[in-house]
Amino acid sequence: MTPILQFGTSRFLQAHADLFISEALASGQALGPVTVVQSSGDPARRARLEALAAPGGYPVRIEGLEGGVPVMREVRGVSIARALTTEQDWPEIARIAAAEAEIILSNTGDAGWTERADDAEPVFRQGMSYPAKLTQLLLARFNTGGRPIQVMPTELVARNGEQLRARVLALAPGFGSTFADWVAERVVFVNSLVDRIVSEPLHPAGAVAEPYALWAIEDCPGLVLPCRHPAVQVVASLDRIERQKLHILNLGHSYLVAGWLERGGEGSPLVRDRMADPAIRADLEDLYDREVLPVFAAAGYGDAAPAYAATTLDRFANPYLAHRLSDIAQNHKEKVFRRIGALLEWSAALGVATRQPRLSHTVRQAESFSS
Repeated sequence: MTPILQFGTSRFLQAHADLFISEALASGQALGPVTVVQSSGDPARRARLEALAAPGGYPVRIEGLEGGVPVMREVRGVSIARALTTEQDWPEIARIAAAEAEIILSNTGDAGWTERADDAEPVFRQGMSYPAKLTQLLLARFNTGGRPIQVMPTELVARNGEQLRARVLALAPGFGSTFADWVAERVVFVNSLVDRIVSEPLHPAGAVAEPYALWAIEDCPGLVLPCRHPAVQVVASLDRIERQKLHILNLGHSYLVAGWLERGGEGSPLVRDRMADPAIRADLEDLYDREVLPVFAAAGYGDAAPAYAATTLDRFANPYLAHRLSDIAQNHKEKVFRRIGALLEWSAALGVATRQPRLSHTVRQAESFSS
């Protein structure tokens, strides 16, 4: 029995939720093991899928600084009991969703949520988006008794549980009003935020990650935790945590990428290399102090944000992680608008008088990029 059904096989999940569940299982603090599902149908990932559920698990190398002390250790992720693919194993996945699962967890990336033509089909199609596949699984559960279930997306989407619920509820009436009512009343969609830099994959499965890790879960009626773990925090509201991650850590990454691109975007530099340049580090520190943190202070988050910014600078400087600017640069334009443009809008709404010339320049620069 696997009470957790997970969509997504990314290196991030391997070093985050799956690892937390693995460590919690050892102390009896987890709901149970995981069935992981590859939903892309990509045959190139088949070896990873098989390795995830191999006896003995997969390796995760934790490398970085904890309290200024270098840390290098390897742990094993052993929470994954089964690994399936929607392309070949859909009937079994549907059975697990209907009969075993108590939580459906996901991290399918931006592409997984993109609406597709197959979403309108009345039965499962491999080409469906993740929300449409999830709707099919919920329908299977409804048709076999309709026990309540919890859905926990971890995609980097603000209010991810609410947004996924809205997508499912838009599809549900096509299968009858009774099913739509059941989804609205008996399926708990949980908002959460995940934070850990996972810089490299290991092959065929596993990852290299920093020591810092957070899984913030917003409290709600009927909440069931997949595990109890030091990195798992239940909070009354995600707003502060979401904004810190988006407008400090993610903003800092995109600002470093923008500077690299403006200088020609040559080579494949690492974040840690940029932070080792005294001028670049001083500029980022000054950016946080002058253009970012005043916005958090105006919003009433001035106590926590400076400490988070200081921690972020240390995480960027981690001497062990090979975190490439070229990886962060993917979808640069959209990231800049979401991470920096949205901060400027928030700043204007709060009436912050501080000038923000470097952030404004970065947004204007991003407008010249096609992706």
